[in-house]
Amino acid sequence: KEVVIDMLNKREDGQRMVYSQDVVKIEVGDSVTWVPKDPGHNVEFLAGPEGYEIPPRSFMNRKVTMTFETPGIYLYVCTPHAMMGMVGLVVVGDDTSNKEAIANYDDKSTLGGKGLRKAKKLVGGL
Repeated sequence: KEVVIDMLNKREDGQRMVYSQDVVKIEVGDSVTWVPKDPGHNVEFLAGPEGYEIPPRSFMNRKVTMTFETPGIYLYVCTPHAMMGMVGLVVVGDDTSNKEAIANYDDKSTLGGKGLRKAKKLVGGL
């Protein structure tokens, strides 16, 4: 299965600098494709399940697809808009065993401000 997430300057609900979906739940082996619908966006993973090797951030304005083989929660951002709240989560295999680690992610240099608050709210809603 593949889930498509758009990278947007403005979403239908009025939120700015966001992904089309804040949280996606997929199964092990499924893929997520991020599509830049507006210029200036990318995908950068900040945290994931233990043992998961964080990939390099994607290029700006390029479509990127990732297949998830390790269950758990993954936290990602749009690098230039992270502090504005352009944050998302991928939950693989309905496994939330690393929820506390993701909730406690607090690198203010990459997430700070609105992004950090939004990430904590998203994790709290799982």
